[in-house]
Amino acid sequence: MRQPDRIIRMKTVQARTGLSRSTIYRKIAEGTFPRQMKISANGAGWHESDINRWIAYPAGWKPRGEFDFLDDY
Repeated sequence: MRQPDRIIRMKTVQARTGLSRSTIYRKIAEGTFPRQMKISANGAGWHESDINRWIAYPAGWKPRGEFDFLDDY
């Protein structure tokens, strides 16, 4: 059985990647880092699996396509 994908917040992303807040936002704007998703009126987070994929291969990371999730099954 697959584990549910956790949502992690900025401090956890910074700790896991070693990147600063400004670097994370710059990389998001460049399209070289996963985009965060809105989780509340004032909060945002990332899918942990997206961050794990970026950590595994930061130089070649690309956003998942519409049907890439099918590769997980």
